[in-house]
Formats: sequence, structure tokens, C-alpha cells
Amino acid sequence: MRRRHRRLEASADLDITAFLNLMIVLVPVLLLGMVFTQIRMIELNFPGMEAGEAPPADQFRLVVTVIPDGLEVADSDRGLIEVLPAKEQIQDYEGLRTVLQQIKSRVPDKTDVILEVGPEVDYQTLVTVMDTVRSYPAVVAASVVEAELFPDVSLMDAEEGRTLAARADAANGEGA
Repeated sequence: MRRRHRRLEASADLDITAFLNLMIVLVPVLLLGMVFTQIRMIELNFPGMEAGEAPPADQFRLVVTVIPDGLEVADSDRGLIEVLPAKEQIQDYEGLRTVLQQIKSRVPDKTDVILEVGPEVDYQTLVTVMDTVRSYPAVVAASVVEAELFPDVSLMDAEEGRTLAARADAANGEGA
């Protein structure tokens, strides 16, 4: 006698409930984490050079001067790039970060900066300027990372009694 084996013929239903639950949670989380960026560009011209031209990294000596009146960004060979006056005794760190990002985009191989610090500058201001000069928060793949600006920081004393106005007026007189 021969036995017949019957195969059970049952249709396999896919249970995608767990997957749908995951999608219901994951999609809003990803949308909330998405950053809508706005790109702004300010043309940055280095002193003594044509518009759009950037100096070689080895010939560019970036100096950031920190005094109670504000911040100055300069190339020690070519002159003043930007003056950022303090507003109500608060330094313009965001303006400094923006200028340094523009410089970094023009001279990407440059990693060193000289901080010229006045004797009246307090410790917290110096630390904040050093942090601002080293890196900036950037959004990459929906997460915030620290992007490199100028991590090699050197310190130098600024001359005593230095003010922003005298240097800014001299730069405006030269450019006219």
C-alpha cells in the first residue's frame, strides 16, 4: 500500500504591521531632523589682489586681532580683510565665523591662524574666540558635526592701547 502525503496548501500572508509601525515613527523623525539650509554668499576680496583671486596657503598669514573694541581679521602681508566691532561690549563671534568660513573656502589648505590678543581682553573672550577660530558646527546627513576651520592657533600680544577705529579708518583711506 502506498501512502499519499498531502501537502498543506496554505497561503502565506505577509505580516507587515511591524514594518508599517516603524515607518510611521521613522518618517516624521527624519523629517523633523531635516535641516533646510539657506546658502548665503558674500564676496570676499583679499587686499592687494584681484576680485575672486586667493593667495597660496603658504604665503597667507591669517591674523585675528582681539581687543575689547572688537575683532579684526587681516593678512599680515596684504592688510586688513574685515573689521568686526563689538556691540555693547559683546564680540561678534558669528561674524568672525562667517568671515573665517569664507577664507577657508578660498584657501582650504590653510590650517594655522595667529591670535593677536590685547592685554585688556578677558579669559572667557579669548577661549570663545579660540573655539570660534578652530571649528564651526556644520550639518552633515541630518546630524551636526564640527567642521574644521583653522585648528593650529598661535597666540601673540597686541600692542597696548590699540583701537579698531584707527585701523578701520586707515583701511578705508587706503581703499578709496
